[in-house]
Amino acid sequence: MSTTDTMASRRTRLLNRLYARLSRRQKSVIGFVSQPEPRTIGSFARGRQLIAGNLLFAGYLVESADSGLWDVASPNAAFDAERHGFAWLDDLAAVGDLAARHKAQKWLLGWIERHGRGTGPGWTPDLTGRRVIRWINHALFLLRGQDREASDAFFRSLACQCWFLARRWQGAAPGLPRFEALTGLIYAGLALEGREQMADPAVRALARECETQIDAQGGLPTRNPEELLEVFTLLSWAAAALHEAGRGTAHAHTQAIERIAPTLRMLRHADGGLARYHGGGRGLEGRLDHALAASHVKTWRATGLAMGYARLSARRSSVIIDASAPPSGAASGNAHASTLAFELTSGRRPLIVNCGSGASFGMEWRRAGRATPSHSTLCLDGYSSARLAEPERATGREALIEAPREVPVEMTDMTDGMRFQGAHDGYVRHFGLTHARTLELALDGRGLAAEDMLLAMDDAARRRFDRAMDANLLAGIGFDIRLHLHPDVDAALDLGGAAVSMALKSGEIWVFRHDGSATLALDPSVYLEKGRLKPRASKQIVLSGRAMDYATRVEWSLSKAHDTAIAVRDLNRDDPPFANGA
Repeated sequence: MSTTDTMASRRTRLLNRLYARLSRRQKSVIGFVSQPEPRTIGSFARGRQLIAGNLLFAGYLVESADSGLWDVASPNAAFDAERHGFAWLDDLAAVGDLAARHKAQKWLLGWIERHGRGTGPGWTPDLTGRRVIRWINHALFLLRGQDREASDAFFRSLACQCWFLARRWQGAAPGLPRFEALTGLIYAGLALEGREQMADPAVRALARECETQIDAQGGLPTRNPEELLEVFTLLSWAAAALHEAGRGTAHAHTQAIERIAPTLRMLRHADGGLARYHGGGRGLEGRLDHALAASHVKTWRATGLAMGYARLSARRSSVIIDASAPPSGAASGNAHASTLAFELTSGRRPLIVNCGSGASFGMEWRRAGRATPSHSTLCLDGYSSARLAEPERATGREALIEAPREVPVEMTDMTDGMRFQGAHDGYVRHFGLTHARTLELALDGRGLAAEDMLLAMDDAARRRFDRAMDANLLAGIGFDIRLHLHPDVDAALDLGGAAVSMALKSGEIWVFRHDGSATLALDPSVYLEKGRLKPRASKQIVLSGRAMDYATRVEWSLSKAHDTAIAVRDLNRDDPPFANGA
């Protein structure tokens, strides 16, 4: 990390603290001019757990039935960010009963008493924007039955936070943090009496962010699908709040929504969840469908890539492939070495997945989740197709370096299905080998035929391969083709170890077969999922072999051997993560 970056980070933190303390000088507001319709979606099950005193934030569970939320010692910064962002208020509002309201009011007033005068880690532009949105969304829920003193404290704190956002939204990092800060400022400016003048600069700034951060294909530099959903949701909320206040939406703002919606549809699996890449998860239950419906944008992206991802879909099956180079530079802080990895979902059931982001389980799990072996693709000799840089001293952020640069891709419609062909040069630097992958999804969605190749493409690559062979005493370059299975998939070796049969909860049975050129194994794996206490155990199909020549080819396939019975509807939802504590 450069000295300039260190100084800039330190200056940002100092200014946040300064303006947070100055905010206490601001005059209070009397009440609301208008209040946006609540749009945040919470989890009823999570809300019940919060009422019971089970605090699960950032993968840490604290059981505290009696003590206040702010009395609990924070295990790390992520835990603090979740509780100071007040997204848990959505969960309590989803329950909505007397106990939930009392808990929400107690924690709200506890925050105001302890941190409302500009102290604590919650005074950053993004967390303040996130918090303000929830306070305004759930104001009726929070203020019902409260006395005048509590109501005055609520509006006084909102006024302070609105002023802080107006002064410090520029201090939020570009991307999701800045969108959160600006949307919160727009919400506050439109809703609070006497603060209308603060909304206009925020509306203009949000339009500029839409122009600079949302590319022509409706994607973000981070290539994180869940982050794109969060940005899309914020833009939709801001547009709706402006409309309800009788104000127009900037053209760049509207255009960004219209560009993002088709991209999100491309990144949505058959079961409604998002593809899990580059630090993103499946998205909160219902958030994607709700956001798309609220946008009123009906268009699909007909051809090509969406934010660097390719999609194959037929009938009840969807395949989403990471078909571009990983994010680079400042956008790569959460990027994964996942080039040419894919996920496959059949109906409402994920089959092939990536392990996901381990950020909520600690630094080691976070690093492991970013490595190529944690994705459903090929890795060479235990190497990832990209490397993690040394952590930055100020933030601990680890950028992705030495990543693939050339990722040629071709999509073809065939008479009996769809074909994806792609390659990347992530292994050329060390081994001289290019990984090429072909995936063909049958027209009926019942079969996926695949071929993975390792190729030394030119003379320079062949010389590198020869040197790597010499270093391994001509024993070849080991490779593994990994297909990680969702934890709900019941898998077993079949046909004397020549195949793997996989049963889904829907009753479907899929079979994995290969051409015999590699060794097949069914090994342990993990599924890293936000909102759980620990990683979930799962399995992975592993094809292992050694590249002995300038061209190595492995063919394999996935096919549906038994479909869901026509009379059976796969409607059962999985238990909420908290229910079994796993």
